[in-house]
Amino acid sequence: MKNLVRDLRAARGWSQGDLADRLEVSRQTINAIETGRYDPSLPLAFAIAKLFGKPIEKIFLTE
Repeated sequence: MKNLVRDLRAARGWSQGDLADRLEVSRQTINAIETGRYDPSLPLAFAIAKLFGKPIEKIFLTE
């Protein structure tokens, strides 16, 4: 699944570690989500959407 997490994070000037801290997950989890190696659980996907103030379908795109 393609996503815009890296772009949204970078636009705020946050490191992967900063985003991980805000979501209470590891930096490795953020890296795996950004590179498409891991699809987040629904609760984590909703937390990401809420943090960035965007609908979940605008962040996680079906190809």
